[in-house]
Amino acid sequence: MGKTVKRVNNRNLAAVVLAGALAATLAACGADATTPAATGSAGDGASSDAATDLSGNLAGAGASSQEKAMGGWMATFTQTAPDVAVSYDAVGSGGGREQFLSGGVLFAGSDAALKPEEVTSAQERCFGGEAIELPLYISPIAVVYNLPGVDTENIQMSAKTIANIFNGTITSWDDPAIAAENEGVELPATPIIPVNRNDESGTTENFTEYLSAASEGAWTYEPSGDWPISGTQSGSKTSGLIDTVTGAEGAIGYADASQAGDLGTVALKVGEEYVPFSPEAAAKVVDASPRAEDATDNRLVVELDRTTTEAGAYPLVLISYSVACSQYDNESDAANVRAFFNYIASEEGQAVAADPSVAGSAPISDTLREEVLAAVDAITVAG
Repeated sequence: MGKTVKRVNNRNLAAVVLAGALAATLAACGADATTPAATGSAGDGASSDAATDLSGNLAGAGASSQEKAMGGWMATFTQTAPDVAVSYDAVGSGGGREQFLSGGVLFAGSDAALKPEEVTSAQERCFGGEAIELPLYISPIAVVYNLPGVDTENIQMSAKTIANIFNGTITSWDDPAIAAENEGVELPATPIIPVNRNDESGTTENFTEYLSAASEGAWTYEPSGDWPISGTQSGSKTSGLIDTVTGAEGAIGYADASQAGDLGTVALKVGEEYVPFSPEAAAKVVDASPRAEDATDNRLVVELDRTTTEAGAYPLVLISYSVACSQYDNESDAANVRAFFNYIASEEGQAVAADPSVAGSAPISDTLREEVLAAVDAITVAG
C-alpha cells in the first residue's frame, strides 16, 4: 500500500507550502511539539482509493531541526491520507531515538545516526526486524550571532577560530584572529557569549564533529551530542538556543539554518575562500561524501567530509535521518509509515521542505531517492 501514495501536483504546490508553513508556525508555538496537521484536498497522482484507505495514528518524535519541514510534510501528506493523524514531538534527537526504541512512537527524526547499541536494541523494538535510517532532511548548520551594527553580510571565520571561540580562548569580537579574517570590517570590543544546546542534540554532535575534524587541533573534545564544557550559556532545543542568542548582544551559537531568522551568520573558510550557508553548498558536501563503514541497504548513513576544500561547498552540514522499523506488528502501522516516508522522499515532499518559507533544506538527489524508496517499500509486517 505504501507504493500508492498520491502526489501533490506542481499547480497546487504554492498552496500546499503555505499550509505547511502555517502548520510549522503553529507547531513552533507549542513548546516544540508539532500537532497533527489539518486535512485538505488531494492533488492528482496515484490511486485516491489507496490513500483514503489508510487510517490510524502515526506518531513520531525527535530532532527539532526537522520541525519546520515536518510541519509542511504533515500538512501536505494529510491531503492524500486524510484519515491518518500524523504527529511529531520535537523533543530533540536523543529523546526521539529513546521514544522510538521504547516503542512510544512509530518513527523518529535524528540528526545523528543510531549508535551501535541502539542498532542492537532496534531488533527487539522492530519485532525481529531492524531499524531503517534514511537521510531525508539535509540542511546547513548556521553559526549564528547577535552583533548589531557590524557592516558585513557574513562575518568570516575558519573552523579554528570558531573552535577557539567555543572553547573560551577567544573572548572578544575584536580579537586579532577574527579581525585577520575580516579585513576592512570594523569589529566592536563586545564580549563574546558562546551559546550551546543543553539537551542531547544531533545538531551539537554534527557541530562538534566539524570542529574536531577541521579546527587543526583547536577543539580537543570528542564529537558528542552532549556539550562537553560546563558552566556555559545554553538553550533547550533549537528554539531555546535561538532565543538565547537573540536575547544577548555579542552571543554566538549554532542551529539548523532554517531557524536562523534575522541573526547574523558566519561564512566558513573552505580552502582559500569563505562560503556562506546555502542548500546548494550543503548538497555539494553530501554528494561528495562516502557512506559510513557500517551502512547497509536499510541504513543509508553518510560519512560527511568535514575537511573538504571543494569550491562552493559548506562542510558544516546536518543530515537528519528518518528512522523507522523494517517490520511492524500490524499492517496499519506498516502501511502508514511506508506511505508517509514515501511522500517525504518524493520530489514533491522534498520540494515542500526546500521552500525558503518552510525550511530551505537541500533536496535529496534522484539516485539517493531510489535507494530510500527501495528501503521504504520493503517495510512489512512481522511474522
